[in-house]
Amino acid sequence: MKYYAQTLNLKDDPQVIEKYKEYHRHVWPEVLTGLKKIGITRMKIFLKGRRLFMYMETKDSFQLERDFPRYIETNPRAREWDQLMRTFQEPVPEARPGEWWSPMEEVFDLEKA
Repeated sequence: MKYYAQTLNLKDDPQVIEKYKEYHRHVWPEVLTGLKKIGITRMKIFLKGRRLFMYMETKDSFQLERDFPRYIETNPRAREWDQLMRTFQEPVPEARPGEWWSPMEEVFDLEKA
């Protein structure tokens, strides 16, 4: 199993934030199926203010740089979902140029302590 932690901001607008949350209460079935198909076994998104934190667990064969773009390219509904979600989102100030969801550094793991 692999795991990933990433962060992103929502636009600073309470209506945008509520709409984003509403969409995630009713994620399109094709999006869910597509994520599982590429090897994502668990995904959680948390919100504090307008900062999002996403945690993913994947199969060992999963490669984020390869598999997520493939998911978007081969699944029209996933592409539509991604484009829609980007209208609510913006990179965090710490993001590198061209980076959307920014990877986070692991600084502690209770199982390894």
